[in-house]
Amino acid sequence: MERENYLENVHARIARVTDDLRAIQRELNCAAMEAPTNPELMEALSQLPEMESLQVLKSALDQMRHFLWFYMQVMTNESEMGDKLRQSIRQKPSHDGLAAPELSFLEKFKCAADAALFRYLIDGKNRKPN
Repeated sequence: MERENYLENVHARIARVTDDLRAIQRELNCAAMEAPTNPELMEALSQLPEMESLQVLKSALDQMRHFLWFYMQVMTNESEMGDKLRQSIRQKPSHDGLAAPELSFLEKFKCAADAALFRYLIDGKNRKPN
């Protein structure tokens, strides 16, 4: 039951974020269309705080896009490669044979993502152009 609630909350958040992103895109699109004919708006849009907030949003979206690509590969790939990716997430690397301290999820994810990307680039199968 707790798992179902968790998944419902995640799905609801995804829906809210998706709606928010669409609204932001519409507003920025309107501003971009109006800005060339409105010098005051053009100046306001090119101010440092505005550009910084857009850069932060872009960075977060890029990171999420990379994560979602990796997540979809792990969760939908039933091949041997998918099994290896899931195993690499669960593994804890050791340092010089000593038991490593407990790694955070993000550290485990980064190691697994790096390994998956490396394998993907070497393998070169099923590449699609950007």
